Amino acid sequence: MSPASGHLVIVSGLSGSGKTVALRTLEDLGFYCIDNLPAMLLPSLVSDMDSGDTRRQRIAVSIDVRNLTSDLGLIGTLLSDVHGAGFETTLIYFDTEDAVLIKRFSETRRRHPLSMDGLPLPDAIAAERKLLRPLAALADNVIDTSQMNVHQLRKRVLDEIQGQTQTAVSILFESFAYRKGVPTDADFVFDARCLPNPHWIPALRPLSGKDRPVMDFFDADESTQAYRTQVMAFIDTWLPRFEAETRSYLTVAFGCTGGRHRSVYLAEAMARHCHALGRDKVMVYHRELE
Repeated sequence: MSPASGHLVIVSGLSGSGKTVALRTLEDLGFYCIDNLPAMLLPSLVSDMDSGDTRRQRIAVSIDVRNLTSDLGLIGTLLSDVHGAGFETTLIYFDTEDAVLIKRFSETRRRHPLSMDGLPLPDAIAAERKLLRPLAALADNVIDTSQMNVHQLRKRVLDEIQGQTQTAVSILFESFAYRKGVPTDADFVFDARCLPNPHWIPALRPLSGKDRPVMDFFDADESTQAYRTQVMAFIDTWLPRFEAETRSYLTVAFGCTGGRHRSVYLAEAMARHCHALGRDKVMVYHRELE
């Protein structure tokens, strides 16, 4: 097999940190994905891939604490063997704060893999961190998912794999309802409750800020357009400063009472504005419409 004839992505990290979401994202990108592959099988896996089948030239595997401890310690040697077979490798390690992991396990009622040995959850997490040190040390990128939702994590993985330039900030424009709480991961929060509310117009009430009648309503409103213009100016002014500081991620949230009309309209408008400026690392998430 000729050099760089394939790409192997290894997804590793703590249980509950988002590895499953990452693997599914890679599958959507066309990677041949395998969960919980024994690490010792990495060299034979890539050597068995048919170089004439492009579907088998992009492989993603999950390797974590479910592996044999002895195999995890050999990951450096195994990666060297993979390189020798002509595959480029990317090891992404997902980390998360202990308190967040404990909350996630509590909410899903899943058992930690090491809890099978009778360890309390905090001790199981600590033991897992220790066992996965060889992979964390070799990681090309360590991603902390403590403050990420599923959509942000997916976007981050897409950015990593698609090889987009890291000088451009990834921007998430998010809409939300104040009555359900302000997003904890937002870098900037703009309150849109001062704008006219289509909720009080019967024909617009069941629609959202993504629907043309609601968009037309806001497009014709002077106060909304003034608000929109000033926020756009703020984003245009300060985004280059974040990029100059090598900031890779920025979340801008818009809130209104129900999270359906005003905030949605503004988030969509900001995303279109950024796309028009040639920015392609832009995502929109409407929390109350999901």
